Amino acid sequence: MNVMHFSRLVLIPTLRRMDVIYNKNKFASKAAMQLLLGTAVHESLGLRYLKQTDALGKPRGPALGVYQMEPNTLNSLYNDYLMYHGDLLKIINTFDNEHSTREFLLISNLAYATVATRLNYFWKPKRLPEVGDIEGLAAYWKKFYNTPKGKGTVEEFILNYERYVTEKCYG
Repeated sequence: MNVMHFSRLVLIPTLRRMDVIYNKNKFASKAAMQLLLGTAVHESLGLRYLKQTDALGKPRGPALGVYQMEPNTLNSLYNDYLMYHGDLLKIINTFDNEHSTREFLLISNLAYATVATRLNYFWKPKRLPEVGDIEGLAAYWKKFYNTPKGKGTVEEFILNYERYVTEKCYG
């Protein structure tokens, strides 16, 4: 998938729609756009994979969709956070127009996967790094998305961001 198309046709409009539904400007900051686009291009190796794979491209783990969110992470988002924040639950439910399993939605519905990933980051207690602080965004991703136990590294995130993302993705 073309990274600029994904950013302009899915990521940005979805985050802006989240702001409209929430009636506050909380989700569509440029830093959030950079973080989510960086997450997507890193996790799915340039928006190529919808299922976690090994270096040879063979399926190897539970992560799904362009953001490679694990079903356990998604279930925790719902059970441990969204069930206590009905206004945020309303946002993700707006994008669940397929009434499919959550796992299938991560793969098949790019807007839903974007909302789930943005809400997963929104749940975290630390403020997003500044716009353009790719190293800070990578460290944020590592701490709150990949987790300290995950195999991904800040350096790999930065390399993938630099490889796939350009300023045209936001213009």
